[in-house]
Amino acid sequence: MELILHRFELPLQHTFTISRGSVDVQETMIVELRHGGLAGFGEATTNSYYNATLEQMVADLRRIEPLVADSTPEDPGQFWQQAREELADNPFAHCALDMAMHDLWGKVRGEPVYQLWGLSTDSVPASNYTIGIDSIDVMVEKMQQQAGWPIYKIKLGTPHDLEIIAALREHTDAVFRVDANCAWSVEETIENSGAMRELGVEFIEQPLPAEQRDEMPHVKQHSLLPLVADESCIVEADVDRCAEGFDVVNIKLVKCAGLTPARRMIQRAQELGLKVMVGCMTESTVGISAIAQLLPMLDYVDMDGAALLAEDIADGVKVKQGICHYPDVPGCGVSLLKDGKIPVTE
Repeated sequence: MELILHRFELPLQHTFTISRGSVDVQETMIVELRHGGLAGFGEATTNSYYNATLEQMVADLRRIEPLVADSTPEDPGQFWQQAREELADNPFAHCALDMAMHDLWGKVRGEPVYQLWGLSTDSVPASNYTIGIDSIDVMVEKMQQQAGWPIYKIKLGTPHDLEIIAALREHTDAVFRVDANCAWSVEETIENSGAMRELGVEFIEQPLPAEQRDEMPHVKQHSLLPLVADESCIVEADVDRCAEGFDVVNIKLVKCAGLTPARRMIQRAQELGLKVMVGCMTESTVGISAIAQLLPMLDYVDMDGAALLAEDIADGVKVKQGICHYPDVPGCGVSLLKDGKIPVTE
């Protein structure tokens, strides 16, 4: 196979703010694998919280070009394991490579990845649309501009979180999910759970900082809403660690290193009686199309990344008002609309 790397800047429709920062443009790397006239694509965005830089992803992937050159798209799981030795410290790069391999694998076989896994998309969960932190008036306006979504995920972590939810509730009957991104205390979480349940909130995502995982069983015991692990659930071993303190695990493909380990995490969570969600970063249709292959295995999904963009770079799976629309294309269904090729010298 041939390895080609692309860099893009993804402009957002609105400034996207969570409890620890804001972004207007998201840098992303696209991995392209070519074989026999076909191309598979994968994606990893940069992320300062997880120390994921474009420079390091590119450097690490360049280092495994000999492995790529000697490989064929026959077994994505085996290829993931072979790349593991070199990419163990860079799950974002490993994820993009794994996505591209699955997309190419499906295209070579002429079937969507989810069908090759024996799955059906007849009954799949709807996605939420995420409203970033802003003034209450602006948050209301953002939601109204995206009217018709069945679920909205509201980013919180402000001194007036309950006021935000109450104000948004005046304008829609849709389901709400809230995500504090580690910004609340134990007491805040327990107190907010009751008030937010009355306001039609479905669950609370990552209320406490990840390092306070030992406090989560107490929170779970007293919370009136289900609790979702995000920053507390990064790699496969974290699923077991989350079983006592959370009701749901939110798996991010870039954090766990791709579709291959994500499937194992889903299976383990289900064995433990946890519900499963897969979430996105602010990704293009490349990353969203990979998530879509897992959709039949999930209880919840947050795959609105491409819907948050002012301009996309790829075609593939589309999410419109929460509903996932699959293209009649094998693999993950991805085609790149632009060329952002990074010269080999970089």
